[in-house]
Amino acid sequence: MSASGVTAADLAARLSAAGLRPRVEEHTRFTTVEAEVPDTLSVDSWREVLEAVADADRFGLVATSLNGRTLWAVVRKTVPTTRDVGGPGYQR
Repeated sequence: MSASGVTAADLAARLSAAGLRPRVEEHTRFTTVEAEVPDTLSVDSWREVLEAVADADRFGLVATSLNGRTLWAVVRKTVPTTRDVGGPGYQR
């Protein structure tokens, strides 16, 4: 498993331990982890959640009156570099 896969799996496990039900989705350049956040989440669980998502490259919380609260996190995958892609000094 890649380093980003390990980070995403660890993040999902930590969110589960905090009482959430994470969903992990693989994409070409990143992995996302999302979880619905209940209104009843304790302060201690919030601390665990915030410590977990701090290891992600990006994270946030979407809150709406219709759909509740969804926590999301993104872990970027490492893009292998190749020689002379697009010319000298150019990498994606």
